[in-house]
Order: sequence, then structure tokens, then C-alpha cells
Amino acid sequence: MSHAVVLGAGSWGTAFAKVLADAGRKVVLWARRPAVAEAIRNTGSNPDYLPGLRLPPTVRATADAAEAITGADLVVLAVPAQTLRGNLAGWVPYLEPDSTLVSLMKGIELGTTKRMSEVIVETAGVDPSRVVVVSGPNLAPEIAAEQPAATVVACTDMDRATLVQSSISTPYLRPYTNDDVVGCELGGAVKNVIALAAGIAAGMGLGDNTRATLITRGLAETARLGVALGADPLTFAGLAGMGDLVATCSSPLSRNRTFGEHLGRGENLEQAQSATRQTTEGVKSCLAIRDLSRANGVEMPITEQVERICHEGADPRDAMAVLMSRKPRPE
Repeated sequence: MSHAVVLGAGSWGTAFAKVLADAGRKVVLWARRPAVAEAIRNTGSNPDYLPGLRLPPTVRATADAAEAITGADLVVLAVPAQTLRGNLAGWVPYLEPDSTLVSLMKGIELGTTKRMSEVIVETAGVDPSRVVVVSGPNLAPEIAAEQPAATVVACTDMDRATLVQSSISTPYLRPYTNDDVVGCELGGAVKNVIALAAGIAAGMGLGDNTRATLITRGLAETARLGVALGADPLTFAGLAGMGDLVATCSSPLSRNRTFGEHLGRGENLEQAQSATRQTTEGVKSCLAIRDLSRANGVEMPITEQVERICHEGADPRDAMAVLMSRKPRPE
């Protein structure tokens, strides 16, 4: 029987399973660790990632990927970005011939500099029109708590985008459709890097002027890269651009901002990882985004400095000084 499957039982995957169920779907939630799936089955909640959230009875958990995917017409991918290719390669045999593949991931693949939709198309051997991207200011705990929010459903096939839109439309989540897959994906990936910068600044004791500067100039470099890759610049003024960027740079619920705060207080990468304990996409994606920007001749100074802090051991104060001493230019 047709159902939706969410592959990945982290915070956002679990919250998204609830959204699908609240919109009227039967949902199978796949967890990598059998103990997580068992806890969800026994308690109706995911204590490791969203403690206290009661999942609807139409959400069923399993650690068996074949069981979860077989018969699903909507396949939602919610695994860490850098694990997508390896995971999806093992899941391809179970995909239905015309299932819709939905990406919740916000990252750029290391080594290839491919967007997540490109990795899906390449690994699963599907037409790009079967891949839908969901992106926006969607902090998982707030969505799970049914606080009003909006998101963007992007696909080159607008009929498929509309199908997903109706599948996740609830009283607390308002989805909009868009055909700019490139822009929506880049907005979601680069905002993680800019949120690291905002967190670093906060950890250094810097205030709202600095954060606002990083947000707006971060948006500028995101848009520059997007336009170079064929995105619509107007996308970056919307939910998948400015909306997601503001939420991720400002909220204490943001993993990337929180990780950045640890770095700004002088901790190294290992100490920050130990303190946050969850996947922080921007830490790895900053390398891939830097490579992507250089390959396309796009200047991204904030991204460059975040990469230096994360992977070259640069002192955040020195990185800030580099940004502030750049040659003056028109906005």
C-alpha cells in the first residue's frame, strides 16, 4: 500500500514525519539505529532527538530500510548530507518506479561540490523532475511544537511540487512552491556557513550590528554564487534565502550557530563537536562551498574565513580583522 517514508530519524526527519502524518499521510520513519526505532515504537516519541514530542499513531518506526521504502510513493531523505550518496546507493533497489524523492538536506558534497539533488539524480539514476527540495526557516523543535512557519517546495516539475505541497500542508506549516531548485538548495547550504560565522561572532562577545552585517553580507555572497550557477536572484529574498538565513543565524536552536559560539569562545573543532553532539552541516560544507565558489570565480569572503577557522586553525579575531580590512567598495 502507498505510504510516505522518511529516511533519517534525527530532529528534522522526526518532525517532518509528524508533519506528513498531520497532513493525512501514513508514514514509516526509518532510523539507522534499531534502538531509536524501538524507542519510537514503544513510547510514541523520539527521546534522543525530540524528547517530549508525541508522534501521531499513523507514524510507524523501523530500522529495516527495505521494509520502510517498499511501496512508498513519497521518499523523504533526511540523513546527514555527507552520508547521502552511500546511504542512497543501498536504498535504490527498493524505490518504486515513479516515487517522488524529497530532499531535506542542506549541504554541498565534499569532493564533488554537488548539490544534494544532483547527488540524488546521479546515485539513484532518476530524472531531475522526480526530485523535490524542501527548504526554509524550519527549526525542527518549533515545527514539532506546531509553531506557525512556512517553507518552500522546489522542483522542476510543478505538478510534483504541488503534490508535495499538499502532502505537508498543515495548520502550522504553510508550504509555497518554487521551480528554482538551484537557488533553494544553495540558500539552505550556504546559510549554515554564515550561521557558523554569526555564532563565532556571538561567542566573541560581539553584538547585533555584527550579526546583521554578517547576515546581509552573507546573503550577498550566497546570491553571487547562486546567480553564477543559474539561480533566480529573487529566490534569495524569500523563505529559502533570507528567511532560513535569519532563523539559523539568530536562534539558539540552530546547531550551526551554537557550534560557532563554541569556536568563538576559543574552543577547537573537536571540543565544539563534543559539546554539540549533533551533525553540524556547515562545518564540512564550508570546504565544498569554498571550492565551488573558487571554481566559478565567485568571491565569498565570509565563507573563506569560516573555512580557515574550522579547518586551518585560524584565530577568529584574525579572521574578523581580515574581513574588516578588505578593500572598500560600493555595496
